[in-house]
Amino acid sequence: MKTRFLPLTLLTVITFAVVACIPAAAQTLYENGPINGNTDAWTINLGFVMSDSFTISTGNSTITGMSFGAWLGPGDILDSVEISLTSQANGGTLYFDGIVSMTQSGCVLNRYDYDVCTETGIFNGPTLNNGTYWVNLQNAVDNEGQPVYWDENSGIGCHSPGCPSEAGNGVGSDPSEAFSILGTASTTTTGSVPEPTSLALFASGVVGAAALLRRKLF
Repeated sequence: MKTRFLPLTLLTVITFAVVACIPAAAQTLYENGPINGNTDAWTINLGFVMSDSFTISTGNSTITGMSFGAWLGPGDILDSVEISLTSQANGGTLYFDGIVSMTQSGCVLNRYDYDVCTETGIFNGPTLNNGTYWVNLQNAVDNEGQPVYWDENSGIGCHSPGCPSEAGNGVGSDPSEAFSILGTASTTTTGSVPEPTSLALFASGVVGAAALLRRKLF
């Protein structure tokens, strides 16, 4: 269900830099542009899952984290989110799936009275060869039990090979979101992708409900 309460022509775009608390050893392997903060956002809890593509072009690279733009209620804190890395939008080969604790920074109140924040999570991810993959966010936990939204930026201002990201769940496509994939790159490309396992991420009431795969904030 998609409902906007203001025409896009009335929206003022305020760009926020994606600033994250990244360990010194990590680097940005892929970025989809800075946080927009005032156009739109998509639910990543309450049974909804969001998927964006990303491209590895740095050779054999180990994923160690992710940062993304989130919309939250004023003063709310994002405790954790389920992050999975797959070969297709919310499906295909599963490379990583885990509940990741988040560190919140740089929050700014937007014109719709949401805090727009940079959320950073560090985890022990897979080593991936050059190619295109998908990151899926769901089951976000807000300290007040409120909805959590992933900022939509359409990949504007991105610089990585393969950007802007595609977005969707295999049912349709929508504008992509603000995020960066973090990790360490090898100078060789002789490693292998982790052994695949079957994936069934349609949880929390998403199974068989294509209409609920994505829900826009407005």
